[in-house]
Amino acid sequence: MIFLDFEKPIEELHQKIQELRHVQTEESALDISKEIDTLEKKSSQLLKNIYGSLTPWQISQVARHPERPYCLDFIQSITEDFTELHGDRLFADDPAIVGGVGRFEGRSVMFIGHQKGRDLKERTFRNFGMPRPEGYRKAARLLRLAEKFSIPVVTLVDTPGAYPGIGAEERGQSEAIGNNLFLMAGLKVPVVSIVIGEGGSGGALAIAVADRLLMFEYSIYSVISPEGCASILWKDSEKASKAAEILAITADRLKELGLIDGVLKEPLGGNHRDYQIVFSTLKKDLSKNLNSLCDLDVSELIRQRQDRIRGFGRFSETS
Repeated sequence: MIFLDFEKPIEELHQKIQELRHVQTEESALDISKEIDTLEKKSSQLLKNIYGSLTPWQISQVARHPERPYCLDFIQSITEDFTELHGDRLFADDPAIVGGVGRFEGRSVMFIGHQKGRDLKERTFRNFGMPRPEGYRKAARLLRLAEKFSIPVVTLVDTPGAYPGIGAEERGQSEAIGNNLFLMAGLKVPVVSIVIGEGGSGGALAIAVADRLLMFEYSIYSVISPEGCASILWKDSEKASKAAEILAITADRLKELGLIDGVLKEPLGGNHRDYQIVFSTLKKDLSKNLNSLCDLDVSELIRQRQDRIRGFGRFSETS
């Protein structure tokens, strides 16, 4: 298990418990099960105390935890007969965006999401979850396909942002993102988006214009990363923790501001600690939202979605 910096006290207890378990399994006259139980209770309470008062910067670290379930983990766990579709039919296939059709509770659903990698080889292949224009154009192709066959869309957001490389800019990165925003705003099928890790800038928004936008409890969603914000405002990326406080990147804060529609509860310590609970939570909330949206006719669906988008932001008039 990988522990974050602020989890060091938990890591120390975990190591002690593992050492005692190793002794207990060997032939020994000593019974140390009570000591193990005591340490496990202490570890559980410490975990609860730490996660009961996380700062926005600490939450961003949990959102980026390398052991969190990724897009394909969710898709493969909650769907049947998932078939991945590839390519944008214009330039190439971008592995940072995955998508395809699967059956969810007997209903065909188009799934689209960002995919990161577990090891260096896969991370390089997936470009660390940062899509190029062909990735967003692949997503647009799948969105139109879903609309053609009246299939609801579910998107899973988990990216630090769109790839800012020269090649991506030459092939129209901003145009591809802008086209997706326009397309999704008027899409004639229900769209549910879930931020499963980090939702960074337009790279996340390009597949997150939805009828329902949900976030997991320890995920983040922001116009810019805390490090990027600190570099711009203070010319110092080390002030990322301060930027995280200002940006309002956490699920609870965004729910208060009315920018998301719901917060999905995570297991104590984050999604990486119990995949099965996470998959069950997503399946339950996804089912509820899809059922309510699929009951609406197309004109009402689009009207509610566009009213929702227009309702973002606040302003005050001065004389």
